Amino acid sequence: MFTGIVQGVAEVVAIEEKQDFRTHIVRLPQEMLPGLQLGASVAHNGCCLTVTRVDGDLAHFDLMQETLRITNLGTLKAGDGVNVERAAKFGDDIGGHAMSGHVMGLASVVDVIESPNNRTVWFELPAGLEKYVFTKGYIGIDGISLTIGVVEGRRFCVHLIPETLNRTNIAGRRSGDKINIEIDPQTQTIVDTVERVLAQRGQA
Repeated sequence: MFTGIVQGVAEVVAIEEKQDFRTHIVRLPQEMLPGLQLGASVAHNGCCLTVTRVDGDLAHFDLMQETLRITNLGTLKAGDGVNVERAAKFGDDIGGHAMSGHVMGLASVVDVIESPNNRTVWFELPAGLEKYVFTKGYIGIDGISLTIGVVEGRRFCVHLIPETLNRTNIAGRRSGDKINIEIDPQTQTIVDTVERVLAQRGQA
């Protein structure tokens, strides 16, 4: 489980390509290294990946074809930065909201609005995910736990404070960029359950 409180931005230092498979080698922030072992879970832009090798501050992660297909990790190149977070431990503060690290789809950045000391970013969701998005609800954007501002059909916005812009890679997002989306699991469960119950009543 993750909290959506990004611990830093890790640089992708190398990418090893294989058929329908890829290995990312990233340089993790120093504060994330203590206790890091093979098999540990680290979220990259909100996608849960497993450590396969550790060389000092460099960690290796394998990405299967499905991960490359449904997330923005397949578009990364050496020199890019990814939001990283180690899996939460029992007793940790949950400063954001509970996240599984399972990306549900890619949203497009459609507008970036600058104002003094903050920024508003608008996104457009793929069809089918909009039913899980509500004003003031939670959403995971490239691994960042954020509160939804306004919802207009398949489009929604978030408001970003300087701390979020400084600690994550969202400061560099521009119109047309694709970002990983994780819907709040509790919201998804409630919506799907209500839909199922109403469908069953309609068939009765």
